[in-house]
Amino acid sequence: MILADKTQEPKVREELDRAQRLVALAMAAGAETADAISIAAISESVSWRLGKAEEIERSEGRDLGLRVLIGRRQAFVSTSEVSEKALQATVERALAMARAAPEDPYCGLADNDLLATALDDLELADAAEPTPEQLIERARAAEAAALAVPGVTNSEGASADSGRGFVALATSAGFAAAYVGTQHSTAVSVIAGTDTGMERDYDFMSARFLGDLEDAAAIGHRAGELAVRRLKPRKVKSARVPIVFAPRVAHSLLGHLASAIAGPNVARGTSFLKDKLGEAVFAPGIRVVDDPRRRRGLRSKPFDGEGVRTARHVVIEDGRLTTWLLDSASARQLGLRSTGHASRGTASPPAPGPSNFYLEPGPVTPAELMSDITSGIYVTELIGFGINPVTGDYSRGASGFWIENGEIAYPVSEITIAGNLIAMFQNLSAANDLAFKYGTDAPTIRIEGMTVAGQ
Repeated sequence: MILADKTQEPKVREELDRAQRLVALAMAAGAETADAISIAAISESVSWRLGKAEEIERSEGRDLGLRVLIGRRQAFVSTSEVSEKALQATVERALAMARAAPEDPYCGLADNDLLATALDDLELADAAEPTPEQLIERARAAEAAALAVPGVTNSEGASADSGRGFVALATSAGFAAAYVGTQHSTAVSVIAGTDTGMERDYDFMSARFLGDLEDAAAIGHRAGELAVRRLKPRKVKSARVPIVFAPRVAHSLLGHLASAIAGPNVARGTSFLKDKLGEAVFAPGIRVVDDPRRRRGLRSKPFDGEGVRTARHVVIEDGRLTTWLLDSASARQLGLRSTGHASRGTASPPAPGPSNFYLEPGPVTPAELMSDITSGIYVTELIGFGINPVTGDYSRGASGFWIENGEIAYPVSEITIAGNLIAMFQNLSAANDLAFKYGTDAPTIRIEGMTVAGQ
């Protein structure tokens, strides 16, 4: 079963041939089963600062990864060399490691009946290839627009990137498939204020298709406004108040959810949600979706890291947890079947992870969401990673704005926000401003009764 991306790019066939060759060599040398993945990328990027190009770079890279299995023992080896001699050496090294590896009762290739049998066109690859001059102009325009905002005094630089990536997977069970994806991005970071009163902020955008990328000047102007808005922050007293998370930080809460429902963490008992399948973990009405088949999605893919066909999953339905995120190994450990969430590098085993993971928008605007807050915090930046994955205890440094009588009043900094993710999820409500920007995305989110540690 050989599945080819509809773009029919020669590079796709080339990477697939290499993966198949590596598997064939492994089987001939004594592997009982094997799979191989080839990941290649071609990218161009421009860095621009204070009116001139700092770096113009083009890079091409490839990495091949081989997994071999002998009984219940497995090993992984990666290489960037593609000569026949290098492939033979990779196979020999992998087999030697597998013979010495401890047994893993759950390892193995994906079940055949779960494998993808067709590659739908998810619109992952753009034909547009910007020239270096076009990348320079995009970075220049972003920085110029940011520096034109009154109050902006310096720049940390702007960048424009364009890349094309290739993924090919082959297994000894006869599965062989490959696809290509593109990504374009613009980013800028600037400083407002002077001396000890300086504040920094940024903005960026990434898209599969160049035509979907926001105008560079608009990105730059917004970055400048965000930096100026943070000037002259105040400190606040410790209190227990509602916290409103801007989308640029709200998506991190979904990251904690994804980690908590990943199969290995559940199987090991190291997740605060390990006993919550089928139970209400969010407020009624909350819906969280993982959709690897979203057209032009930043993390869309036709098959997962084991060749399993991907599918849209409603992970949270009306507040209830409906599924774990599983690859084949964690599914076997839990007595379940893979959900098509295996992610894969070239030097380590597959592990489950989300794709286009998002919280569906609520019915109100961000302004309406905070309109009844007498005192609260609107968080725009989070610092550190004070999360206990076993208990769900949450504590992070933050900055943002004080909310007073339903309005954003003034910037605040040097605060810590704390709570427990179980209680936070259950007291969460969402605004209607969802935008697909990060791969894991959320609209503006409000959480009741969190602790703010300030003065």
